[in-house]
Amino acid sequence: MSIKHGLLALLQDEPKYGYQLRGEFEAATGATWPLNIGQVYTTLTRLERDGLVQPSATRTATPEGDGRSMYEITDAGRTELANWFETPVTRESRPRDELAIKLALALAVPGVDVSAVVQRQRMSTMQSLQELTRLKRNSTDGEISWQLVIESMIFGAEAEIRWLDHCEAMLLRHRGKPRPAVPRTYDVPDQEAARSEEARS
Repeated sequence: MSIKHGLLALLQDEPKYGYQLRGEFEAATGATWPLNIGQVYTTLTRLERDGLVQPSATRTATPEGDGRSMYEITDAGRTELANWFETPVTRESRPRDELAIKLALALAVPGVDVSAVVQRQRMSTMQSLQELTRLKRNSTDGEISWQLVIESMIFGAEAEIRWLDHCEAMLLRHRGKPRPAVPRTYDVPDQEAARSEEARS
């Protein structure tokens, strides 16, 4: 997630101050990517340096009784934001997959039980998937932006579990052993459960 472009998007309609931007960012993403206020103000400073935002002449009164500096998006900022929305996210621009790198290194380092690494990761990812699906089930009236984020995380967790199953199968074939049957305990309601079962069949 680009904090830079997230803040520009939130400034699209009206000037805002730092704490307001942080709150709206976390509300839009269901607090799945929490920001600390230092990140917000550091990013705003860089955006101002690059001419994408500027201090607003407006100041706002807060519950604490002080006036906080407001920021507004510039024309250059609007152009940058429009280009961001129009440009697809490439695989190369995403962070490196730490898990794939970890397993590759585990295979290269003598004495590491790679199967144990895979099993521990699968259990951890299953727990995360269960937490995400419970969160989705218990928050049926959330904003659509939040629903998109939580669905993305659910799909990602399901894909990671399938990939870990594939890794385990490859390891066992490499060692010439049959793959043991492993019971699955996905706590996935309704469509997620059906989707997971269909993918495994």
